[in-house]
Amino acid sequence: MKDFILEVCADSVESVLAGERGGATRIELCGNLVIGGTTPSPKLFEEIRKHSQIRLHVLIRPRFGDFCYTAYEYSVMKEEVKMFRELGADGIVIGILKPEGTLDMEAMYHLMEEAEGMSVTLHRAFDMSADPYETMEQAISLGMDTILTSGQKNVCTEGIPLLKDLNKRSRGRICIQAGGGVDAAAIRRVYQDSGVTAYHMSGKEALDSAMRYRKEEVNMGLPSLSEYTIYRTGEEKIRQARQVLEEI
Repeated sequence: MKDFILEVCADSVESVLAGERGGATRIELCGNLVIGGTTPSPKLFEEIRKHSQIRLHVLIRPRFGDFCYTAYEYSVMKEEVKMFRELGADGIVIGILKPEGTLDMEAMYHLMEEAEGMSVTLHRAFDMSADPYETMEQAISLGMDTILTSGQKNVCTEGIPLLKDLNKRSRGRICIQAGGGVDAAAIRRVYQDSGVTAYHMSGKEALDSAMRYRKEEVNMGLPSLSEYTIYRTGEEKIRQARQVLEEI
């Protein structure tokens, strides 16, 4: 395949650099990837730019959970879009839903205004929307560039029928990017059955903490998550995905 996108979602300098070495074409920069990703700090963005010029699309998501935001949260999101535009981000990744599961067009319109020409992706809020076809047409009408979707399933291989249909119905008006459980094997299968040429993956690996002294009985976050497991992008996983994209 000649024209493809391999986007790596990363929440650390180390993961960004591993993704770049592995062959990623761009990065979705976020914080707290272990809970699905939130808005990263501007200082993380600046530190990455000291070490890499890879294309950076920044996730704008004020918290874990649903995509129905309060007025306070929305105000923060608008300011963050402006801030990252001024910092030189290449794109933003956004999504706001109304309580009934439709895209909040007014809120999205004003975020698009703040983006002022940056590439804009509708993230997996799309997968929580009530009508994927209506949501796609709304995203197109807003002038968005990409929809990141698993085909409204937990993993993209289960969502292949919808991915195929979206890719066909989009008629090149918006890029359909597959995410959710993406690895080299999933890319081969999804491409064969849907024709999708853009992919989003973390390639994460669990690393043991450098801490030697450990207080196992105390937890600083979610009880299900160990304080002593660090998740980072695995360079080889990205390289394998890139190889598949170049072969098919």
